[in-house]
Amino acid sequence: MTKGNPGRRAVLAGGAVLATLTRARRGQAATAPVRIGILTDENGPYRDSGGSGSIAAVRLAVQDFGATVLGRPIEILHADTQNKPDVAGAVARQWYDAGADAVLDLPVTSVAASVQQVAREKQRTVMITAAAVSEFTARNCAPVSSHWADDTHAMAHAASQALTQAGARSWFFITVDFSFGRNLQAEATKVIEANGGKVVGAAYFPIGNTDFSAQLVQAQSSGAKVIGLAAVGGDQVNLIKQAAEFGVQAAGRQLAGFLVYLTDINAVGLKVAQGMSFGASFYWDQNREARAFAHRFAAMQTAMPTKNQATNYAAALHFLKAVAQAGTTDALAVNRAMRAMPVAFFGRAATLRADGRLLYDLPLWRVKQPAESRGPWDFYAALGTLPAADAFLPMNPACAA
Repeated sequence: MTKGNPGRRAVLAGGAVLATLTRARRGQAATAPVRIGILTDENGPYRDSGGSGSIAAVRLAVQDFGATVLGRPIEILHADTQNKPDVAGAVARQWYDAGADAVLDLPVTSVAASVQQVAREKQRTVMITAAAVSEFTARNCAPVSSHWADDTHAMAHAASQALTQAGARSWFFITVDFSFGRNLQAEATKVIEANGGKVVGAAYFPIGNTDFSAQLVQAQSSGAKVIGLAAVGGDQVNLIKQAAEFGVQAAGRQLAGFLVYLTDINAVGLKVAQGMSFGASFYWDQNREARAFAHRFAAMQTAMPTKNQATNYAAALHFLKAVAQAGTTDALAVNRAMRAMPVAFFGRAATLRADGRLLYDLPLWRVKQPAESRGPWDFYAALGTLPAADAFLPMNPACAA
């Protein structure tokens, strides 16, 4: 078996795509394909929430739009970011240089930031549907960039406001030690304190941690009523499982999630996750439109879609509609059209603000008890809705132009 640097292999794979795209550009621009690139985690800790499901969702979007736009065929590219910003940035640069029109998905803050910067330099469209920090619009807005994922401000408000107002006044955080986790904890702390609560402590862990016993002991010793899990992916799954083993919920403490995916709950089971509350922009059983999409998706993937995968569908479809509306693939014109058009968001009203932030009322959910579930993937019960004005930060005036 040939061994080597995995990052180099990914860049070389991107280079192979580059060669193919470069040859295609020799044809007439008017008939060149419109290309959408999916940069996702295909083999790592976020592959279940994104990965092949993200690719399948975009394929459904293209299928629903039609095989062509502006008389040109639509092509889908995809590559594994390996959750490394240098790998993702290099592949995005190669794709854009060879004529790719848009890139989406982008899990992990540093990965999305790297590709957003390349898109800004190249004046090509980027749609961030996975990475969550609110800075993608609050500080780093760009006329060719849009942020579709539930951001840290929205997620922090959804869980912390609802629980604190319901009487859960004392909190302890178990937080992944990188920008996403610390930003999420900081946002949630503001909300908790504004609603009369208090954060009594926090414990941190590195990405890929497997043993949370030290953090859970600290959380239990704190006496906090709520343990906030500022975590994601495999880390969060392990943390939820070990919290159950430590008897955290049995002792009367409540777990609050923030960036929770349907696949996380499926991995740990309802018995372990029951009672967790959080906000999420999409749930497959939320309404008729969501169910229709979800069942088509499940026929391809044998699983119901996560909110990341569903958002990829909505973003890709909206991009193609905007290309048709603008009559061009020019990124500035397309993004103006994207911001002017209402977004088809699974039966819920949504719009893209001038800074690229997707706005919608954020649904709140509770994980069902096992006895409440009617069958596979029936995991969530509705708790209410957080209005968009509360969920998302006001627009930075510098981003209004």
